[in-house]
Amino acid sequence: MKYERFEQLPVWQAAAALAARTFPWSRQPVFQGMGDLTEQLQRAALSVSNNIAEGFERGTTAELLTFLYYARGSAGEVRSMLCVMEQMSEFATLQPDIQELKQQSESISRQIRAWAGNLQNSEIPGTRHLNDRSKKRYENRLRQTEYYERMDQFMKQKERELKQEQENRRAQS
Repeated sequence: MKYERFEQLPVWQAAAALAARTFPWSRQPVFQGMGDLTEQLQRAALSVSNNIAEGFERGTTAELLTFLYYARGSAGEVRSMLCVMEQMSEFATLQPDIQELKQQSESISRQIRAWAGNLQNSEIPGTRHLNDRSKKRYENRLRQTEYYERMDQFMKQKERELKQEQENRRAQS
């Protein structure tokens, strides 16, 4: 599927849901007097979806990758704060929520990593660089790759048939 808008991206949707859940959750009374923990947790959670959106809108694969890694870093920051909170007795009653939020941010991080890995192997430099000529070159490379794969499969099939034929002759002798 080709995504036209960042709002369509499943990973952006998951990141936005993380931020939307984090804000009201971190306004509970237990967070009072925790210094900058509440605001930093909220900023980091919001930063995940914002960086995905900004990278998507930039128009080049290199910039998208940069912002995806920023987003992944922010997801790690959320997890780090949640890990610290796990060790604080003040948050003992929130352990189930902390676990769920950690799992959610870890899932987002894995999705970002997989997407970034695919982008790093892509030959397309990004939408900003796409024009009719570059699209044609990319499509021609895809057709060429498909052709070579079909030829390779054909040759392997012929080798198997030849080998089977030789075995049949030996068995008849």
